[in-house]
Amino acid sequence: MIRLSTLSTRGAAVLLLGSLLVLGGCHRNATKDTVGTTQVQNQFDMTMKAYKSGQFLIDGAVVSALDAGSHFSYLKDTGKLPKTVLLLPSDDSKIRKQHLQYMARLELDYGFVAYYDDGGKLARINPVETKARALEDYHAPASAPSSDTNKDAAGKSYGDQSSDDSSQGGGGH
Repeated sequence: MIRLSTLSTRGAAVLLLGSLLVLGGCHRNATKDTVGTTQVQNQFDMTMKAYKSGQFLIDGAVVSALDAGSHFSYLKDTGKLPKTVLLLPSDDSKIRKQHLQYMARLELDYGFVAYYDDGGKLARINPVETKARALEDYHAPASAPSSDTNKDAAGKSYGDQSSDDSSQGGGGH
């Protein structure tokens, strides 16, 4: 049987214990960040996400700023208006100035307090400093007019049908 000296046995035990503490400390910090974010979100009455073109994600539905105002009006009528709202970035869009301006308008109109995720820190939306913006409906980007819009499948204009009728029926005396 192999006998190890007492000094080497203790050194190995200290090394093993030290590495376990280091690994445990790293794991504990990662878990705290995740739990902390979840706990902060749960402290708010409502959570919304910013979406493309000034739109919002509310309960998984994409709504325009005007529709978000209608939603808050409904919540007010039913007595379920939130006191605090958290705006988060979505997977598709970060929080833009337009989102903050719409939220400032909603905050003024409905009297709740709005916060947003500002690079990992929570910041309160101040309606005076943010310059609240009138709520607007979403308008899809206009498409360029196509030259084929007034043509039939043969590529002829709809206005040229009179010349087609005279050429088809001629010659029958």
